[in-house]
Amino acid sequence: MKRLSPRRDKYFLRDLHQEIDLYDRKLAYLNQFVDFASPGDREEAENKLLSKRAPLEKAALELAASGVEFEEKDLPRSFRAMYLEQNDLPKSLTAERA
Repeated sequence: MKRLSPRRDKYFLRDLHQEIDLYDRKLAYLNQFVDFASPGDREEAENKLLSKRAPLEKAALELAASGVEFEEKDLPRSFRAMYLEQNDLPKSLTAERA
């Protein structure tokens, strides 16, 4: 039986952006409200979240660079700053920033 390849369309990219935004919110919550016994514990928890977020970010940037369209309103908060810095880009992010 043929194995289906994962979808790589604008809806998949939107879902990636939503998941990245979720990790951004988790990181913000961790930094503002969670108390840790030591700074090392805080750093460990932060690194775990960042390691889960990193492949999502890489995939989203690659899809956007390959021309998959997206809407600016769907961008994660962390990508909006990058997007605004590059005002000359019409509707896609480039892999050059990665």
